[in-house]
Amino acid sequence: MKDKLCVITGVGDGTGASVARRFAWDGYRVVLLARNTQRLSELEKELPDARSFAFDLEDLDQLVRVCRQIKDEMGTPDVIVHNAVRATFKSFMEADPEELERNFRVNTTSLLYLARELTPAMVERGSGSIIVTGNTAALRGVPNFALFAPTKAAQRIFAQSLARELGPKGIHVAYVVIDAAIDTPWTRIPFNPDEPEEFFSKPDAIAEEVFHTAHQYRSTWSFDVELRPFGEKW
Repeated sequence: MKDKLCVITGVGDGTGASVARRFAWDGYRVVLLARNTQRLSELEKELPDARSFAFDLEDLDQLVRVCRQIKDEMGTPDVIVHNAVRATFKSFMEADPEELERNFRVNTTSLLYLARELTPAMVERGSGSIIVTGNTAALRGVPNFALFAPTKAAQRIFAQSLARELGPKGIHVAYVVIDAAIDTPWTRIPFNPDEPEEFFSKPDAIAEEVFHTAHQYRSTWSFDVELRPFGEKW
């Protein structure tokens, strides 16, 4: 798969990095989009044929420029993984209302721009996958999620619209709900660091399922994919 190309947004030290490693392990050239320059630089050196772009997805004009650079210099993506996320966890009475707009821009509007820029050539080729990672905020609203959950719900419905429009044209779009705390240093801090291992989902295991979903047979495509630890209550 040395000629295959995967574009990944939100490449942090958890799911995003694991997804990048999984696709690179299978021979993909990976394009890494995130804000942290140092982390991207380290991952770019680790993975063969990787290319990184450090910027904030809130900057939609920059996103368009980067997408066009990817097309010009690396070609048409085979897989797009939209893993970037921006969240606010406060009461709707306390949080700055601007946070809703900023979350929406990263979580949902940037996906629109990615699709507009990158899918026409995928459609022309007649193949490709778009995998969007989400969580249960896309399915329900709870206290202190009022400025976050609406953006994830909109993200899922937008992805479903993409799936229905692009599916008949050969592009598989799927939405992966991760119903779990993901095992990273920064998630173990707010949760009890002594929680048993089964409390967390492992980034490498999530990446394996993202990779699998992106390569499903055309006769058995999924849209809604739910992942959770075996001990999770749901």
